[in-house]
Parts: sequence; C-alpha cells; structure tokens
Amino acid sequence: MKILSIGNSLSQDAQRYLHALAKQEGVKLRAVNLYIGGCPLRKHYLNMLDDNAYYDYEFNGEKTGLKVSIRQALVSDDWDYVTLQQGSLVSDKFETYTPYLQALAEYVKKYCPNTKILIHQTWAYKKESPHLVNKMGYATPEEMFDKVSECYNRAAELIKADGMIPSGAAMLRAYQLGGEDLYFDDVHASRGAGRYLLALCWFKYLTGRDIIGNDFVELDALVTDTDRAIAIQAVNEVLKL
Repeated sequence: MKILSIGNSLSQDAQRYLHALAKQEGVKLRAVNLYIGGCPLRKHYLNMLDDNAYYDYEFNGEKTGLKVSIRQALVSDDWDYVTLQQGSLVSDKFETYTPYLQALAEYVKKYCPNTKILIHQTWAYKKESPHLVNKMGYATPEEMFDKVSECYNRAAELIKADGMIPSGAAMLRAYQLGGEDLYFDDVHASRGAGRYLLALCWFKYLTGRDIIGNDFVELDALVTDTDRAIAIQAVNEVLKL
C-alpha cells in the first residue's frame, strides 16, 4: 500500500509512526508526506501552478533532506491513496477551501488517474488553549470541531472524495475520554499518545485491521497504559469497527 499526503505538520504528525506500526502488524505500507509547516490549500495550489519544489519529502515518518514539487511526488510512484487537507488555522472557514481543493484534486487525477483521493480531517485544539480561544474564537474543542467537521464534510462532497480519515474525530473522542497527553502544544499532536492515536486511526481506516491490544512501542515519547487504552477505544468508536 502506498500513501502520499499533500499536507503540513498535521499530516507529519499522522504519518510519524504509520509505516512502523503497519510493519509490526505485517502490513507492507509506504508513506510519504509533503511538508511545509502550516501550509493551507491556497499555498499548495500556488505551488502546484508554479511547480515549486518547496516541499520537504518525508519518507515513512522520517526526514530525507530532499525537496520536491507536488508533480514530482505524484509521478514518483503508483500511489494507492493521496490525501488532501486544509491548514489548521483556516480549517473552519469553507471559503478558504475553494477553488483550491478542486484544482488540486484535478491535478492529482491528471498524474495519478487510478489513485483514490482521501480527505484528512484535522482536529480541534485543546480546551482553554490560546489558539482555541484567541485565534479561532471558540470556547470548547467541541465547538471548534463541529465547524471544522462541517467544512471537511462539504469539502469531501465537493470533490467526490473516495473517503475521509477521521483524525479530528478520533482526537476529540480521546480527549473526551480523558486522554492526558494528546497535544504537543496548542495545535500539534504529542510525540507520544497523540501521534500514536493518529497512526492507529490511519492504519485502521486504510487496512480495516483490528487494533485491540495493539502494543506498538517504537515511539518518541512514553505512552502510558491508560493513554494507550484510550487511543484504541477512541479510534474504534470513531471508526465503529
């Protein structure tokens, strides 16, 4: 299985452990992330138009030092899935998605006509964080996620996406269940429980494999037994499998 993300630091979070977790489970999976920090759809679109090789090429959760354009990445392999997402700080404003998302989806299909396009649903910020209250203007993570989720649902319908990876829903559910170490800062997933949860979510969505009792431990930070159990429960509830 081969996955390419046209993303930013949130797809970086999601892919950090994905390959290694899949390998432990006996699944051959190649994951590439195109990284520009905070990159919104409009910037991806402009880089697409100019074929700018501005993206850090991250391979199986690791930095490579290579710089590529979107086109170069698309033609470099036969991708089973390409994921698209909005920049986190404008993910609740649907007017920032269009016409950039449609153009990017068409571009992907031009170079990879057989790939499936997935929307990567990003997440709300933790309660009382400065970004949640001051920058986004929401009182609770649930309030922010309701709007973000609405925008992603509209985006998926707009381009007739082949599916949506529910990272945002999984993060919120884990937070509601009492996950204590999901965030690295106000925006990003933590190096331990947060990124572990995202890897579980992507892995289960993409493969349909059972994650009950998952014991993946090749993590950059400690994950407690409690947070591990919460991550597994949250992903299973969100994916209803």
